[in-house]
Amino acid sequence: MTATATLSSKFQISIPKTVREEQQWEAGQEFVFIPKGKGVLVMPLADIKQLAGIAKGAKTSGYRDRKDRY
Repeated sequence: MTATATLSSKFQISIPKTVREEQQWEAGQEFVFIPKGKGVLVMPLADIKQLAGIAKGAKTSGYRDRKDRY
């Protein structure tokens, strides 16, 4: 899928309909912008309810902490 948009004089971009529909994005949804080299990664912010339980079974010991950094 290739879709393009133009940055307006107010620094706004409209997300093409094909992208919105494929990603199931809704009006009013919040997004985070993550710089990646010369581009940017746009991701929707997850609702706290969507994050519940994603770390089940994760190790709680033996993880790297700040104490072992140079």
